[in-house]
Amino acid sequence: MKKLFTVGILALCSLTLAFAKNYELTLSSTTKVGNIQLKPGQYTLKVEGTKAIFTFIDTAKQFTTDVKIQATDTKFETTKVDASKQNGVDIVKDIELGGSKTRLQFGE
Repeated sequence: MKKLFTVGILALCSLTLAFAKNYELTLSSTTKVGNIQLKPGQYTLKVEGTKAIFTFIDTAKQFTTDVKIQATDTKFETTKVDASKQNGVDIVKDIELGGSKTRLQFGE
C-alpha cells in the first residue's frame, strides 16, 4: 500500500514539474498576448493551470493572461511564436513550446 501511494505522489510531482518549466522568449516589438501588451525585450514564460505568466527579465515584472493548452501528437523542436501584425502591434495567436508536445493558444 505504501509503495502504491509513493508511486502516485511521484507521478503527481512529475506532472507538476512538466508544466513548471520556464521558456525564454525575445520580443522584437510591442506584442499583444491575450489581454496583455508586452514591450520589446526578453521574457520568461511559465504556465500555471490556465494562466500564462510572462516575466520581463530586466525588471522581474510579471504579466499574466489566460491561455488554452493544446496537446499535439508531434514534439516541437524549438519554441515558436505565431503572430501577425495589426496597427504596428504583433498579436500572438499561439506559442509552440520547444521540447514538448504543447501549444499555447491565446484568444481575445
